[in-house]
Parts: sequence; structure tokens; C-alpha cells
Amino acid sequence: MKQVSADVEPSEAKPGGYDDGYAACPCFWGREPGSLVRTFLSQRSVSSLRVLDLGCGEGKNAFAFANAGASVVAVDCSDLALKNGKSAFGTHKIEWRHEDCISYLEKCEGFDVVVMYGLLHCLRSVNEIASAITRAVRATKMGGCHLLVAFNDGPHDLSAHPSFEPTLASHAFYVRQYRAHIVTFAEDAVIHETHPNNGIVHFHSLTRLVARIVP
Repeated sequence: MKQVSADVEPSEAKPGGYDDGYAACPCFWGREPGSLVRTFLSQRSVSSLRVLDLGCGEGKNAFAFANAGASVVAVDCSDLALKNGKSAFGTHKIEWRHEDCISYLEKCEGFDVVVMYGLLHCLRSVNEIASAITRAVRATKMGGCHLLVAFNDGPHDLSAHPSFEPTLASHAFYVRQYRAHIVTFAEDAVIHETHPNNGIVHFHSLTRLVARIVP
């Protein structure tokens, strides 16, 4: 496990990540959106908003926003994940993009909400994580929101995917990335989960964070 001090679905996975699961299961991450997305959608209307689901996996969060009336761009580097997502959720109000997240962030702008759910710990370094967040801020309208969930540098059981080496930054690191903005929720938690392709119970330490982007 690569460790750097400074409801998860990692999607921009490095080799050895989640394509085995996508190939084995038609909807590896299930159909229900993550807890931050459920809470966010229960508190406000997103009708007519532009949403970027960056590292969307199979798109369960993208679909939840689209189903609530948002216009959604769902970006992932895994072709298998996107194929599963299109089959499970269709294309209504979702623009599916097979692309690296950093490349996409270099050319996009004007989103009201950016979702990074299980993406950032799949990047190659802490510096790349910080760069991705900075670029995502630039792509967000002032007053817009970020919903972020990422593995942090707490304890992990990687027995369910032993060849995956996440990049682990601290909870404090993630909070610091939004020091110029307004963090409305931040949680350092441990989750237990079981993947449907292997049935192995395991756990991860993760950061959940919601921030409002301000000038």
C-alpha cells in the first residue's frame, strides 16, 4: 500500500483496480447513490444545474443527479465501467465521457456541482490529487459545490483487491485543499463493505467532504 502523510467507488483505477469487478458484475457498485449524494439531493433542488461526476464509475451518482433534473457529464477512464453504466442507467440527461479526469479538467468549465466519489486516491500522487482538486475548483461556478469521498491514510484492509495500490493522503490534507472555500461537512470515517465479485468483507478509512466554492 502506498501511503503518504501530508460509500466508495474508485473509478479512475490504476492497473489492478476495479475492471475485474466491472467485468464480473453488470452493476458492480449497485444502483443507490452514495450517502453524500443522497443527503445533498434531499436538501435542495438540482433542476437545471450542470453536474460533473468525475471518476463516475458505473454512474450511480450521475444517474441520481440526472433523475433529479440536473444535466450531467459523467467521466471515467474505464471503458468497462461506462459500458455497465450505460446499460444500467441509459443516456437520458447524462453525457458519458471515456476520458482521463485530469485531461477532461483541462478543458471544462461552468459546473454547478462537481462530484469526486472514490476518484482521488486512484491518482498517481498526492501532488496529482492536489492538482485535480485545484482544476476542479476552476471548473466550478462561484457558489457551486464539491462532493468528495476518498480513501485517507487511516487503516485499510485491501484483501478484496490486493493488487490495487491507492495513494493515501491524510484527512487534514483534503480539508486543507478547501481552506480558501467553505467546508460545510467533513468526516473521517471507517467503512466496511463487500464486493459482489468476491464476497470478501473488508474495510477502508475515508474522508467525506462537502465544500462550497467561493471567490
